Amino acid sequence: MITSLHIRNFKSWADTGEMRLAPITGLFGANSSGKTSILQFLLLLKQTVDSKDRQRVLHLGDERSLISLGSFHDILHRHQIERALDFELHWRPFGMRLPGLSAQPSPRKVQATAPTDELSFSAAIRSVRAGELDVMHVERFAYRFRERALGLVPGYCLVAEGYPNQEELQAPGNLPAPDRFYGFPREVEASRSQAEDIEDFTAAFEKLFDRLYYLGPLREYPHRSYLWTGAVPGDVGPRGEGAIPALIAARTRNGSMDSVDAFGARPLEHRVAAWLQRLGLVFDFTLQAVTPSAREYEVKVRQTAGSAEVLITDVGFGVSQVLPVLVLCYYAPEGSILLLEQPEIHLHPAVQAGLADVFVEVMKERRIQIILESHSEHLMRRLQRRIAEEQLRPEQAALYFTTMADGASRLERLQLDRFGNITNWPQDFFGDEFGELAAMAEAEMRRQQAEEATQTA
Repeated sequence: MITSLHIRNFKSWADTGEMRLAPITGLFGANSSGKTSILQFLLLLKQTVDSKDRQRVLHLGDERSLISLGSFHDILHRHQIERALDFELHWRPFGMRLPGLSAQPSPRKVQATAPTDELSFSAAIRSVRAGELDVMHVERFAYRFRERALGLVPGYCLVAEGYPNQEELQAPGNLPAPDRFYGFPREVEASRSQAEDIEDFTAAFEKLFDRLYYLGPLREYPHRSYLWTGAVPGDVGPRGEGAIPALIAARTRNGSMDSVDAFGARPLEHRVAAWLQRLGLVFDFTLQAVTPSAREYEVKVRQTAGSAEVLITDVGFGVSQVLPVLVLCYYAPEGSILLLEQPEIHLHPAVQAGLADVFVEVMKERRIQIILESHSEHLMRRLQRRIAEEQLRPEQAALYFTTMADGASRLERLQLDRFGNITNWPQDFFGDEFGELAAMAEAEMRRQQAEEATQTA
């Protein structure tokens, strides 16, 4: 779980300040106020970690990647090429042993799951001139765990803190460039007695982004039938295109990508069907094999107990829009991080509110972290209600409001009390409701006066 994020000089953000992230984190605000850029930054890190090119500092994207951000010049705030892109994030590893990072010399295997066992990573990346080209250059990076720290400083000198053999870990400058933006050069790993510590840091960082999944706002339109190749999808895809293949694959794996989780043997499609019914979208949801070979499938629904069974393509758009959200929440491995961009899009207000209950459930029962960008007042209000009902603790939700002023984004954390009230409600958060009511009352008064004048004339 990511516990905090601090970004400087990225797109519309000169400085986000330290963002404390919770199991459910919501970004709200006007269009083009910087919400999406925060998600894009995490996706930038993920697709760089996933990239096969270890020499590429940042994978800014292409037509096949999660996002395409253009050039390094394009992503810098106000295109200030002389400034570095600077960031720091903290996280708690999920279910991962960090053998080399124990504060105790023995045993070496230590489970890093306690709230205080946070790792942090910070880096600065800038543009430098190489011949006739501007190239990305890792200026520095550092990892920290408990009292230990390892990193590279300008000139690529390895530095360390908190080690009993700290003098062994001092390396001269002019080491080779790091792998991507976060990996120590192989020469350091091969020549230091504490190489395990170096490997553990990078492995923990890569594991964090291996468990990060993204669903965008534009979902794929449903098909009348689905041909399954037998492949097991890694996730549902950024447009939800893998949602049905994931359901089919889960039949053979008895649940999520991790197989059996907190729900035991309850099939994934049953969980999804139960939520579709609970959200009031359908009465029944089934996945049916069209052919005996079970390679072609149809998705059928009944909207009421007495209605006919029809294909998912023949009902409203809401079912196909929410389906990838539900599948991802239960298909992703336990302990995953889900980035959701406008999960409420095309959904009825009641269903938008119900999504908050989905997120609360998977947060509790599957230890999923939800980081979402939304315009839904209904979703946020349901989270507030669950806090008031003591089904969600205030510290389990972090809600932020973004604004834009003079070309720079600003971030304000909304303060939630133990009853779910927001004590620092921003002006015009979801529009000027009072202003709309006042304008409507004024228009009503003018019309009544005009009608009365006509009647007396």
